[in-house]
Amino acid sequence: MPKQIFINLAVKDLEKSMGFYTAMGFSNNPQFSDDTAKCMVWSENIFVMLLSHEKFATFATKPIADTKSSLAGLFSLSLDSLNEVHQLMENGLKAGGTEPNEMKDYGFMQQRTIEDFDGHTWEIFYMDISKFPAEQPAE
Repeated sequence: MPKQIFINLAVKDLEKSMGFYTAMGFSNNPQFSDDTAKCMVWSENIFVMLLSHEKFATFATKPIADTKSSLAGLFSLSLDSLNEVHQLMENGLKAGGTEPNEMKDYGFMQQRTIEDFDGHTWEIFYMDISKFPAEQPAE
């Protein structure tokens, strides 16, 4: 079995959240979805599990963070072009996401940030590694 990543997020409204993630390019895997959880597929090996607070609490050993007021983690998605970044962001914003700050341009990488309805923060970026600064000579 290949190595896979499952990101588990506590959400208040499963259907609304599923619509947001669908708009951003995820697809739903109904085999691993029910009334308490939605499995959203980003790629063959990357999944986001949207879990109701009640379902999430059955796995948690600590209280669920209020991600609207506190940062619990940064999740990043790379895309193949800056145009794809802008398109994904446009779709996510139309679906109800918020953009808490302006795009960051690091020269070799452009990054935009979007938050879902529950405040989970996603960094959407395009990186052109050929523009990565060369190593500086030792002094």
